Amino acid sequence: MTETVMPRESLQIDAFAMRVGDVAAADLDQLHALSISVGWPHRGVDWQFLCEVGKGVVAFDDIGRIMSSAMWFRQSAELATIGMVITSPRLQTQGTGLWLMEYALKDLEGVNLRLNATRAAQRLYLSLGFRPEKTVYQCQGIVARPQAGDPVSGEMRALTDDDLTAVIALDAVAFGVGRSTLMGKLFQLSRGYGVFRDGRLAAFALCRRFGRGHVVGPIVAATDEDAIAVVSPHIRDHEGGFLRLDTHFETGDFAAVVSRCGLSVFDTVLTMSHGKTLQDFACGEANAPVTYSLVSQTLG
Repeated sequence: MTETVMPRESLQIDAFAMRVGDVAAADLDQLHALSISVGWPHRGVDWQFLCEVGKGVVAFDDIGRIMSSAMWFRQSAELATIGMVITSPRLQTQGTGLWLMEYALKDLEGVNLRLNATRAAQRLYLSLGFRPEKTVYQCQGIVARPQAGDPVSGEMRALTDDDLTAVIALDAVAFGVGRSTLMGKLFQLSRGYGVFRDGRLAAFALCRRFGRGHVVGPIVAATDEDAIAVVSPHIRDHEGGFLRLDTHFETGDFAAVVSRCGLSVFDTVLTMSHGKTLQDFACGEANAPVTYSLVSQTLG
């Protein structure tokens, strides 16, 4: 990891100075306005959830307006994700993103890092030593009911609280580290479906309210067939509504079904790592489950 230095507590931008504050104490309406200013769909309640599961800083101008933000999330002792790095359009290229990233890097010194970078932010992250890994395809749209596919082998059913332990364990294999606190909170906010074989969870998909409608993620499965099986009930549940999922899969049967259901690629971001790579965290076993859809671009 690169050596970090203590960030400054203020930054001069043009004719006024910016000061830093804790995102947990920030006004949700202002945070919502900040994300809207760059076209991101996060509602106030989406920000509230992120503040509950992560840490972060915001930059205020001299009259108390939030002009920039950065957040980070310790997924485990060895891995953290960084997200919600937003700079008001009027201050982009002025150094506030780098300034707030210094706070994240200071707090996360010695921890492997992962983030999903917009095209505009990739140069910043490259300068900080992050390496490109995979493209994330942001698929979204108004849902069309899929054609009935072949029945999946095993039992398909809605998840209950009794399945949480199995969901956390399967996600840990796919993501590379256990993130029980985050998954527990997501589980309570989500509706889930799973495929079970011989009484064991083989694949699952969670869906929750987010932004303009609902987002499906994570989806964890070992095959396209299972990933399609667990996402299909969510697609049926939200026919005619707005649905989103973020996936590394551009081709294959899973991607084709997602596209046919009206979830076209709206945008892309780039997964980048600092320290260990995605492959370093991969299970490596044959037929191991993988993440077909992220929790979110912020949380991985």
